[in-house]
Amino acid sequence: MIRKNWPELKFKDLKDTMVTVQLWTQIVGKIRLINSPWLNHSWHVTLYVSALGLTTGSIPYRNGLFQIDFDFIGHQLVITSSANGQQRFNLYSRTVAHFYQELLEKLQLMEIETEIYAKPNELETAVPFNEDHIHFHYDGEQINLLWQALVKMETVFTRFRAKFSGKCSPVHFFWGAFDLAVTRFSGRSAPKHPGGAPNMPLEVMQEAYSHEVSSCGFWPGNESFPYPVFYAYCYPTPDTFKDQPVKPEKASFNPDMGEFILHYEDVRNSPNPEEFLMEFLQSTYEAAAITGNWDRTSLECDFSALEKDL
Repeated sequence: MIRKNWPELKFKDLKDTMVTVQLWTQIVGKIRLINSPWLNHSWHVTLYVSALGLTTGSIPYRNGLFQIDFDFIGHQLVITSSANGQQRFNLYSRTVAHFYQELLEKLQLMEIETEIYAKPNELETAVPFNEDHIHFHYDGEQINLLWQALVKMETVFTRFRAKFSGKCSPVHFFWGAFDLAVTRFSGRSAPKHPGGAPNMPLEVMQEAYSHEVSSCGFWPGNESFPYPVFYAYCYPTPDTFKDQPVKPEKASFNPDMGEFILHYEDVRNSPNPEEFLMEFLQSTYEAAAITGNWDRTSLECDFSALEKDL
């Protein structure tokens, strides 16, 4: 019997809200970026899926710690400081410029002084945030459905991440491409990345891909590819990577993207979405590890037996 506990995501219903919220998350992510020490592979800029929506987690500043949370249940942005309490404001159909202005005002009230590079990254058109009166859509129901889907994915990605003892990223949400991702590393250096992402410094991309990776994630789509999908790729990419057998049967290699993809709807409609997705994550990692000659014996692990003793 098909389980319907994964929400239905329709790009045509979600797209306008998603564009606006992506720009809002870029503003919040840049606030985390500018207040945090630089971590390898830009891990200091990301957001995380939370029990309410998306969160920056703790951000250091001169008075202690603060964090910014998108609440997609109550539809509010919440700023909490260890020194100066809490400020919040409502999320609704408002321009990016209006959101940006109010967020800066709230930060000033909390004595959080911050100045960001106030233009988007990884988008073809980079309108400065304080001038963006174009994007203003916010459908609370649609963004709540996307968040519910991210919660489902987070639990699977976290289980997948636990079976690797080598260097591995957190499960995190990148506001640049607006995707949830987790990345495993072989431990070896990689050739310099050629770059290519719009409005993204080459040096940042080359540092992000300075070592061999096998990465997987979820992306909600765009106008040229209007389908929410799971993806998996590796860098560098061996010629034989695309020919590896991966699971489930619905998965395929997309030559335009240079990665394996699995449609969200196929996961949602499977008898067991969690295990269906796990098959994809595991088999695409194995494709990368096999073709890239990773030392799997030393990199893979399973500590589940320890649970019974604690």
